[in-house]
Amino acid sequence: MDNVARAQLQDNVVAAKKRKREKEKLSRTWPLHLMLLPAAIVTFIFAYMPMGGLVMAFQDFKPYDGIFGSKFVGLKHFEFMFQYPDSKEVIWNTLVISSLKIVFGLIVPFVFAILLNEVRKMAFKRTIQTLVYLPHFISWVILGAILTDMLSSKGIVNSTLNSLGIQSIPWLADGNWFRFTVVVSDIWQNFGFNTIVFLASLAGVNPALYEAAEVDGANRWKQTLHITVPAMIPIAVVVGTLSLGNILNGGFDQIFNLYNTLVYDKGDIIDTFVYRTAILNGQYSFGTAVGLFKSAIGLVLIVISYRMAYKFAGYRIF
Repeated sequence: MDNVARAQLQDNVVAAKKRKREKEKLSRTWPLHLMLLPAAIVTFIFAYMPMGGLVMAFQDFKPYDGIFGSKFVGLKHFEFMFQYPDSKEVIWNTLVISSLKIVFGLIVPFVFAILLNEVRKMAFKRTIQTLVYLPHFISWVILGAILTDMLSSKGIVNSTLNSLGIQSIPWLADGNWFRFTVVVSDIWQNFGFNTIVFLASLAGVNPALYEAAEVDGANRWKQTLHITVPAMIPIAVVVGTLSLGNILNGGFDQIFNLYNTLVYDKGDIIDTFVYRTAILNGQYSFGTAVGLFKSAIGLVLIVISYRMAYKFAGYRIF
């Protein structure tokens, strides 16, 4: 048998073994694929099929004419979007609110995880960790009602301030205070979850490093500065860069349940603006154009953030 025939035979044997391994793997994993099928079908129906409606952004959509009967107007609504004063305002509001949420939503759990890591009584540590994690599971419908009541002119917060001789603060009636309230309440709800992420990064730190540092005379502050913080930096880079993809998501649920007409100039974001223009005012094409613009920018930012996470922290999903 010549060398060519021998090489071809070996390739056929390798290919046969590969097909056999794939069949064996499929025989083991097909129940998992079957379990995934309902979720894939639901995702296709509710996430991918509605994308056909994006064509409304390029039409003068009329409900009675439908998608196929409405007049095609090209980029008219996109041009109007950049000329419409409210569009620029809501884009700026979204960037400001989202940026503040990302920055402080990263700093607060980072610092809290360091402090919680220094607690030596495990029962107390787990209790605190559970308490700060619970708000993450509370809906903004409930939290919005609670905050609206607490921060009203006669609420418990302003009543306490009045008893101390401090004038009432319009938390939800003044644009600047509204932004402050939105950012603080969002951090309060989510920093417990992010703290767990940072604590998980500390679980892989070798205790021998702390012991060696203590032998060398390093106190707790120096151990934290030179061991704990460097161990948390990679995951902080990952969380921070991946958050860039959500910079145009100001948090519809939160804003919608807290804002009012008095704070539109500082609190109205892209999602709430689309809701009012498209759903309430019936400007379906314009609202679709704004939403498509936001989605396109968000896609670009997500791609950039994944590239940055891989470059600076070696993190990748695909």
